[in-house]
Amino acid sequence: MDPTTDNAGTTGDPDAARASLEALRAEIAKAVVGQDPAVTGLVVALLCRGHVLLEGVPGVAKTLLVRALASALELDTKRVQFTPDLMPSDVTGSLVYDTRSAEFSFQPGPVFTNLLLADEINRTPPKTQSSLLEAMEERQVTVDGTPRLLPDPFLVAATQNPVEYEGTYPLPEAQLDRFLLKLTIPLPSRQDEIDVLTRHAEGFNPRDLKGAGLRSVAGPADLEAARAAVAKTTVSPEITAYVVDICRATRESPSLTLGVSPRGATALLATSRAWAWLTGRDYVIPDDVKALALPTLRHRVQLRPEAEMEGVTADSVINAILAHVPVPR
Repeated sequence: MDPTTDNAGTTGDPDAARASLEALRAEIAKAVVGQDPAVTGLVVALLCRGHVLLEGVPGVAKTLLVRALASALELDTKRVQFTPDLMPSDVTGSLVYDTRSAEFSFQPGPVFTNLLLADEINRTPPKTQSSLLEAMEERQVTVDGTPRLLPDPFLVAATQNPVEYEGTYPLPEAQLDRFLLKLTIPLPSRQDEIDVLTRHAEGFNPRDLKGAGLRSVAGPADLEAARAAVAKTTVSPEITAYVVDICRATRESPSLTLGVSPRGATALLATSRAWAWLTGRDYVIPDDVKALALPTLRHRVQLRPEAEMEGVTADSVINAILAHVPVPR
């Protein structure tokens, strides 16, 4: 076998990598019904080296979705259940005294993985939430003054219940801004829910993904080839200005107290490039920007209290901005 070929069978070719990543949807659908937009969002985040916040009520397969993605991509994954008594060292790791050597040694925490599932991240206090900040931004963990690099690829997929639920700690703006995308996981349609129950009646076990027929269809080599191709995707000056105009419009919206920062504008440009490449183009068009605007920007804006009382949402504000900002021709 060619040494550059991974277990998923690719050789670093961009076209083969795109085909493998497109196959993820069909593969994950063996375990998760009707969540194609969330699957696409997770793939976009991997291509952009970003992180994802998954929001939805309990029981809509957020955890299963992440586990299925890791299995189909042949990535190492670990899960942390965030609780009110979780300590930062429970996530990052800590120094442990070895009585035999009479020395302290570092015991890595679950953050040392490819895909970290931070389950119900808003059920733990801000101190523990912030322990992820360095890992998400710098791709390293510093313990006792020594930085330790995390593996690549590395993605945090954090799930949270809607903030109005009991016993939650809303994520601070500084940490929300570290997430590339915020994906909302809706309740399934009637037919999708029927399909879920039918699968369970036929013996589907969500804890046994191999038993469900889920297999690896892509791997780290695919991601590297895809990332290199995304980096070559052309962005015209008109598209760059379009992204900037959208983000600047959020800062001037009367419904918002906080608009999108330059980091958010950079994120929108990156996700638009990844989406353009996934759809088979080597250049970005305005529709790519529109397609990724909601998941990339919705968590980076803050509504005025009076706007919330009137039923305004972050999504409705962004949609209104997209409708009014001139589209480049």
